[in-house]
Amino acid sequence: MSSDGAQWPIEPLGRLCRVSSGTTPSRAAGARYFTHRGIPWVKTLDLNEGSLEATDESLTEVAVAEAGARVYPAQSVLLAMYGGWEQIGRTAILAVPAAVNQAISVLEAGPQLEPRYLLLALQHGRPRWSRYAASTRKDPNITKLDVLAFGVPVPPLPVQRQIVEVIDSFTELGRGIEASIAKLRSVRRGALLTGLVSVARVEPSPGWVRVPLKDVVPSAEYGISEALSRDAGGVPVLRMNNIRDGQVEVDELRYCPAPVSGRLLLRRDDVLFNRTNSIDHVGKAAMWRDELPSATFASYLVRLIPDLQRLTPEYLVEWLMHPLVRQRVRSISTVAVQQVNVNPSRLRELEIDLPVDLAEQRRIVATLEACDEQIRHENEELTKLRELKQGLVDDLLSGQVEVSAVAA
Repeated sequence: MSSDGAQWPIEPLGRLCRVSSGTTPSRAAGARYFTHRGIPWVKTLDLNEGSLEATDESLTEVAVAEAGARVYPAQSVLLAMYGGWEQIGRTAILAVPAAVNQAISVLEAGPQLEPRYLLLALQHGRPRWSRYAASTRKDPNITKLDVLAFGVPVPPLPVQRQIVEVIDSFTELGRGIEASIAKLRSVRRGALLTGLVSVARVEPSPGWVRVPLKDVVPSAEYGISEALSRDAGGVPVLRMNNIRDGQVEVDELRYCPAPVSGRLLLRRDDVLFNRTNSIDHVGKAAMWRDELPSATFASYLVRLIPDLQRLTPEYLVEWLMHPLVRQRVRSISTVAVQQVNVNPSRLRELEIDLPVDLAEQRRIVATLEACDEQIRHENEELTKLRELKQGLVDDLLSGQVEVSAVAA
């Protein structure tokens, strides 16, 4: 029994594993050390939620011999020690022998641990890795001493294997839902390209017109430039991170402590356009649907107000998100330091293809929203499954629930 009342004894990794760190050979050696066909060389970015992405770089035999890079055996468990907050604590298990870079700690399980169970225990402990990293203050990292002292519950090997099998079954269910979501996204993309086929044609489709955007969007306005805070006593402010997949998400909000002019408060059917950021994010758009009683928007967003007699805001969002239109938006952007910017006046010079009949615009949007609803449902199911899986991992690793009861 552990001191916290769990069924399984808690042992530090230093007693259970051989712990070592990888090596990063000198880049100055060039092709003598680095190649695309050689000994796989794993970096922190290759680690992803317990799985190992295909590494894009390999080491030569010369690098192993001269730089002292060790080739670790299959079933070694990898843990990212540093590389930024998003990477710390990432894990994976080697399917084939490979070398790893110096930012990765390698754990070779001893006789008391099943490697896949060790991987699960490390994933389960990721919040603790973040706390360790936070204590270093400057450049977040995990030390070898942190790893050696990290305690994991150690049930008998047969129980470890059973726990892994149960959790793997949940993982497979999650992958099935993820595949379904990917398929639905593909269907939606096809529906968008089919519905807005006029965008790709030399001449507009029958019943469609092609006009400058300014003809049907008479107004484009910048948001506020006030300093923002986390104090929820102010006015909620939408930022670029609040526009995702064509929708407004009201999480991770910031607030404006100063009074905001009523003119700059969002109104239902306003379309928000992300005018500045990296090239991948510029051009994202979404429609405000009164998700909050009151809100405004930051200056790196632009509010587009369509002429509702000729253009529905929902259709405007879909047009802005069309792949060809995104390319056109990028072509008129100006490049600054590590980001690009789109001038709203130049944006409104672009030509928009749209059905003359508003009912046809709504029909196109309805087809796409049906796909969105299915995707939303699948995402909700995936969230529930992940929460259930996390709770189950907590119970199984603590010994509070017997694995035989779950497996049955």
